[in-house]
Amino acid sequence: MAWAALLLLTLPATVLAADPSPTAAAGGDPRSAGEGPGLVGDPAWAIGIVVAIAVVSLLLTLSYVRATAGRSTDPSG
Repeated sequence: MAWAALLLLTLPATVLAADPSPTAAAGGDPRSAGEGPGLVGDPAWAIGIVVAIAVVSLLLTLSYVRATAGRSTDPSG
């Protein structure tokens, strides 16, 4: 019980120890070349990859459905 009481008293103090105010970073956003926050990478390339994956999965699904469409669970026919 003493251990649990100690955790209940010290854990919130540990969590609240960080300073919530923003820090003044020199030079602004380090991910960009000084123009402020923006897109990192090439969004057109990423969208193209997602569309390509969607088309390939659609074609594979349609070919699987087409290949297995003639099967039935009825043994007589």
